[in-house]
Amino acid sequence: MNVGAYEAKTRFSQLLERVEKGERITITKHGKPIAVLAPAEASRKRPAAEVIEDVLKFRERHPLDGLSIKAMIEEGRP
Repeated sequence: MNVGAYEAKTRFSQLLERVEKGERITITKHGKPIAVLAPAEASRKRPAAEVIEDVLKFRERHPLDGLSIKAMIEEGRP
């Protein structure tokens, strides 16, 4: 759906309701598209246990080979 800038300004709440239902709305100025109102991407939340499992697997694949995190942090300091 295309909507002129003035109409978008005056009907903003109604347009947001439509976007909330999944519609994409192009806002035009003098007939040229200038912006798109679109639904925000839903953030994908993962269970904490799943994240912890992924971190532990990462640590297994990327060992520090005797280095400590503290030593690496201190090495990066001026």
